[in-house]
Amino acid sequence: MATLVSLVIMIAIIFVGLAILFSFIPVGLWISALAAGVRIGIFTLVGMRFRRVPPALIVNSLIKSEKAGIKVLVDQLEAHFLAGGNVDRVINALIAAERANIPLPFERAAAIDLAGRNVLEAVQMSVNPRVIETPVIAAMAKNGIEVRARARVTVRANIDRLVGGAGEETIIARVGEGIVTTVGSSATHKEVLENPDLISHTVLNKGLDAGTAFEILSIDIADVDVGRNIGAQLQTDQAEADKRIAQAKAEERRALAVAIEQEMKAAVQEMRAKVVEAEAEVPRAMAQALREGKLGVMDYYNMQNIIADTSMRESISKPGQSQGGNGSDQDRK
Repeated sequence: MATLVSLVIMIAIIFVGLAILFSFIPVGLWISALAAGVRIGIFTLVGMRFRRVPPALIVNSLIKSEKAGIKVLVDQLEAHFLAGGNVDRVINALIAAERANIPLPFERAAAIDLAGRNVLEAVQMSVNPRVIETPVIAAMAKNGIEVRARARVTVRANIDRLVGGAGEETIIARVGEGIVTTVGSSATHKEVLENPDLISHTVLNKGLDAGTAFEILSIDIADVDVGRNIGAQLQTDQAEADKRIAQAKAEERRALAVAIEQEMKAAVQEMRAKVVEAEAEVPRAMAQALREGKLGVMDYYNMQNIIADTSMRESISKPGQSQGGNGSDQDRK
């Protein structure tokens, strides 16, 4: 009985050990690889466990590449995975490129993937070009009329320039620049409305896809419309600004004239005050002269007669004076 129990325990230990061994050693993957014609050693799969590389991912990728007729090494797939790349996407991109007769070696596909671009999407875009629609771009013709245009750009991915090439934003910016240049060089907005293809020809002739990851196939103007009369608005704003400047200068001149007038009034008041002060000194001077004998009585009367005569002449020269007033002046004389 004890022997039977020991045998059962030994068999259980063997089964547990085999389960642990087979869970660590991917024997099933090794058999699948051999069945698909992929030669890979069992110890290589065990080494992937130690290197923390999922053996299933590598084996499945090798099986797909082998069935597609693409030669890929195990070390290449492991190195790409350890570098942070997407192994499955790279293999799918290689298969798609092989089917489309696009030359794409594994090193370039891995470099594109590690650069942060979707290499599978790039291959698909090389086969099926993408249409990029620009936002509404406003430009002004020489006659001051605004033209608003929207373009559709058909691009195809350039595999050779995916690493280091500019993206879609650069394409949109360059197309917008070409639209602004074309509209700005037109004499009137009517030329652009009559021939929208002028924009397409001008933009295509500029070689806007240089330095980008795409190749521009065509540029089509989807919509073109007339916007604001910017020239008239600018002239109106300029006239309003000139008006404000003229008003400011006129106000400055008025303030200067008012200041000069105030100064002149002050000067006249000062002169009048001096005259009144001088006239107030005349009687005192005459009294002083009489007391000192420098002025005689007859001289005084002669001076009074001269003053009366002068007053009479002034009253006669003024209109509206009555003859009675003149007579009284004459009697007084």
